[in-house]
Amino acid sequence: MAAGMRFLQLFAAVLAFCFAPANSNWIPATATFYGGADGSDTMGGACGYENLYVAGYGINNVALSTALFNDGASCGQCYVIICDTSKSDMCKPGTSITVSATNFCPPNWDLPSDNGGWCNPPRHHFDMSQPAWENIGIYRAGIIPVFYQQVKCWRQGGVRFTINGFNYFELVLVANIGGSGSIKSMSVKGTNTAWIPMSRNWGANWHCLSGLVGQALSFAITSTGGQYLVFQDVVPAWWQFGQTFSTWRQFDY
Repeated sequence: MAAGMRFLQLFAAVLAFCFAPANSNWIPATATFYGGADGSDTMGGACGYENLYVAGYGINNVALSTALFNDGASCGQCYVIICDTSKSDMCKPGTSITVSATNFCPPNWDLPSDNGGWCNPPRHHFDMSQPAWENIGIYRAGIIPVFYQQVKCWRQGGVRFTINGFNYFELVLVANIGGSGSIKSMSVKGTNTAWIPMSRNWGANWHCLSGLVGQALSFAITSTGGQYLVFQDVVPAWWQFGQTFSTWRQFDY
């Protein structure tokens, strides 16, 4: 059912672009690629997901320019991207690809934004994994004009929490988020505490300064789509730093 729904959404998006791009919500941008033919060099990145297969994001990933990355608030979001055939003959017509934001494409101030500094503000630019990019562009082009939309993320399984840090510093990586794909706000509650607000530390990592070792942990998250979920006692009291805990719950928006 989910696979069929994804196909219908993709087909509808392609039709909308082909027949009415000027009147749709498609946003112009550009796209390059990095990481090699197998995409192995795209693992890790500024969102902190490390192994993207383990974290639930896979090879169809992208590094966002400054204007899109939003200081890490866009980590995990999904975008459908189509090559602009009206501006380039290096497109693969009738194709599209949906990618997840997992990295940051830093600006290059030594190059002009129209000649190499593709990720310089205020440009909207996607530096995609090569396998993802080659769905829509011809390899020798290097850079192509595109249109994009942010779309709903579809993930396998539930949200995952990795607990890092030490002593009175808990750094929690939240991965495999569906729906809007990213987090607006987050709190943590220990067995013996009230709800404690957390702050974005970097990328998809959130932190708090509390002594929570030896307590079961619950998390309350509001997605950027506005959905509020509580993950009650998702981390058992015997947790240790470096461990990952998976859930069955997932965001719809």
